[in-house]
Amino acid sequence: MELVNDVVIASGEVVNELMWPPFVFGVVFFAGFTFLGLVTFSYRNVANRHRLKSSSASHSASHH
Repeated sequence: MELVNDVVIASGEVVNELMWPPFVFGVVFFAGFTFLGLVTFSYRNVANRHRLKSSSASHSASHH
């Protein structure tokens, strides 16, 4: 048990500094998720916009 205590004491505290403050990471991820949400939102109602084109094309006699 003494060996474990000696290793823990000798190892010291490891501090990994971040490239930017944590606030910057939050802002970047928030902006990214907002952008992805807008991209997803732009695809709403796409099936309804093309319903007339697909239904008229399905009744035509020129199928390949």
